[in-house]
Amino acid sequence: MKRCGFVAVIGAPNAGKSTLINGWVGSKVSIVSPKVQTTRSLVRGIAIQGQSQIIFIDTPGIFQPKKTLEKAMVSAAWQGASDVDFILLVVDASKKKLDKDTADIIDRLATQKDAQRCILVLNKIDKAPREKLMMLAKDLNDKISFEATFMVSALKENGLNDVMSFLTNHMPEGVWHFPEDQVSDMPMRLLAAEITREKLFNSLYQELPYGLTVETEDWEDFENGSIKISQIIYLARENHKGIILGKGGAHIKEIGKLARLELEEIIGTTVHLKIFVKVQENWSEDPEKYHIWGLDYPS
Repeated sequence: MKRCGFVAVIGAPNAGKSTLINGWVGSKVSIVSPKVQTTRSLVRGIAIQGQSQIIFIDTPGIFQPKKTLEKAMVSAAWQGASDVDFILLVVDASKKKLDKDTADIIDRLATQKDAQRCILVLNKIDKAPREKLMMLAKDLNDKISFEATFMVSALKENGLNDVMSFLTNHMPEGVWHFPEDQVSDMPMRLLAAEITREKLFNSLYQELPYGLTVETEDWEDFENGSIKISQIIYLARENHKGIILGKGGAHIKEIGKLARLELEEIIGTTVHLKIFVKVQENWSEDPEKYHIWGLDYPS
């Protein structure tokens, strides 16, 4: 009998959710950066284990939002955690103490714990002593009766199979929702833009990455199988343009090269990537961009 179910992966920013999902799916479906708030929209990664199809929902990090985009991201995270078979709460176990964002998430989950079954995943265990891990697991289980607790290292891919085995055996019986060879439901145009944004996030400093967004403006398929992709990087400030371009355009060329190579690996064909930079001061207030990301524009 086939099984299929939805699993929402939630947690504070930079807890390692996207890295975990990429590991479980076995392919890159969500961009990764050491910076917080990298994931902006709901990303569904599809994994198959035996007769079970597991649809992981990667959600933006949950924190106390202030700006319009932040509010939309947090709202999307909680929306993604509704109507699922399991909620996986990912906690960064390497921190000295439980952060406020995670504590707030636990408080909210405690009020709705009967609606969904919750699983605790302590991540980054390679950076924490065992005694601390055991104490943290006990303290959190005292707050919520988790269905199961796992200790993993997403970066080192330790413990991921244990989580998969548990989910495989606990998915409800039912037909698969996606074809066997599909790993994500994200449109390729959006994934291409996200990969370029990831390269920018990893090469920029301080708050600059949060002042930009990337859109795929055009996608053209050629008869020889190659693809031409045109993208626009929108910046909130004119004085950021020089930083993005770099001296003689060196920085944007390097970003384009890294993004193109990864896209070619994912798509399996030659990619011609053209990137343009434009300044749009209020891009984060443009409802149309929220539609592209699959976010609801806050009222």
